[in-house]
Order: sequence, then structure tokens, then C-alpha cells
Amino acid sequence: MTDTPHVVKRGEDAEYESVGAADGMRKGVLLDESDGAPHFAMRRFELDPGASVPEHTNEVEHEQYVLAGSYTVGIEGDTYEVSEGDSLLIPAGAVHWYENDGDETGAFVCVVPNGDDDIQLVDE
Repeated sequence: MTDTPHVVKRGEDAEYESVGAADGMRKGVLLDESDGAPHFAMRRFELDPGASVPEHTNEVEHEQYVLAGSYTVGIEGDTYEVSEGDSLLIPAGAVHWYENDGDETGAFVCVVPNGDDDIQLVDE
């Protein structure tokens, strides 16, 4: 038996908000420490067609799983075309960016350790 309570949240209960650093990107928190998750936060992101996220870093690692669409991700100078079923590990502090040149909304699940996940834009 564990001291951590189990949680089941319905997809329609997730509230989405715009990501300040990017027009056309939304984030919905699926689970985090406010739900009793002791170690990780799970979020769902949506990237509209034509949207992009500029080069940035985060204090924590990101594990991502692409749910829908296809889009481009840049990580530390390398560029990848990703689509449904692909997984990514973006290490803490790695410079990365996103761009959706397709006609379909891209969506991915992103899991991060609980804590500060603020975006730090890279000065050009």
C-alpha cells in the first residue's frame, strides 16, 4: 500500500492556456503536484499549423511523446522531423525550438520533474 493517493482525471477536464513565448501553442496540465503527483508533471501541448516556438532552454529535462501531426524540432543545433509515435528526450538546459509548417495541429505529451519549468528565451 502506498501513501500517495491514486488519481483519474478526464481529458475534458484539462484546462488549456496559451504559452507566453509562442503564438499558436497551448498547454494543458494533465497531472502535477497539485494532484498529488510526487515527482513529475504531465502536460499536453498543441502547436497550431504555422506556429513556432523560438529557441529557448528550460531548467529541467523534458520527455515528450508525439500524439498527432508532424512538426520540426531543433535540439542543440540538430533538426528533426517528428510525427505521431515518436519520442524525444530534451536534456535540462538544452537549446531547443519547434515549428509546425504542416496543415495539421501537432500535439505531444511532455513529462517533466516537478519544479521550475520556466522558458528562458535564447538571445539572438
